Amino acid sequence: MGLALSVAVALVAAGCAAPGEQGDSALEVVGGPDQNGYHGNYMDPPYAMPELTFTDTSGEEYHLAEDTTKPLTLVFFGYTNCPDICPTVLADSAAAIRRMPAEQKGDVQLVFITTDPDRDTPEAIREYLDRFDESFVGLTADMDTIEQAADDLVVEIEPKRELSGGGYATDHGSHVIGFNAKDEGWLLWTPSTAVGDLRADYTRFLAEQQ
Repeated sequence: MGLALSVAVALVAAGCAAPGEQGDSALEVVGGPDQNGYHGNYMDPPYAMPELTFTDTSGEEYHLAEDTTKPLTLVFFGYTNCPDICPTVLADSAAAIRRMPAEQKGDVQLVFITTDPDRDTPEAIREYLDRFDESFVGLTADMDTIEQAADDLVVEIEPKRELSGGGYATDHGSHVIGFNAKDEGWLLWTPSTAVGDLRADYTRFLAEQQ
């Protein structure tokens, strides 16, 4: 049947850059005509959760496939120095979860994988994620592991790009992938998805897992 994402990927200018700089190269995913009733992009066949080990913000090993056991796991790649797209995606995801029925909120887990392990220490990631939702899981690893996970999930990560005002950006795909408890990634949301639409998709996805 193939991917419902009839146009797979294209690099476009988006956020995650300092003011006055060109934004990061984010994966623009264009859905096919049938999204199975979801606001996000419905993928058939689904992505598989990578069988890779990271370090969480407590310094403990976190196996991406084995430790993501919630009925809905949201996977997002980003970095703590991203000024716009990353905080927007995280804030919208947190807002959507807060608006869900009380009995469903505990069934959702967002996992943030840094694209900037040189600057993003576990402590820095924890402090950053706590601004949005203290339940969010933050992960880091060596760059080879991060890039392998990104490749497995068709998330673009570009080489470091120097900024004119100093420092650098790590351009990356900005979509969120939704997995079920069987490590199947059926849904993909772009940063333009409205909070209300995210909430509706999360709620429906969980209901369909029962």
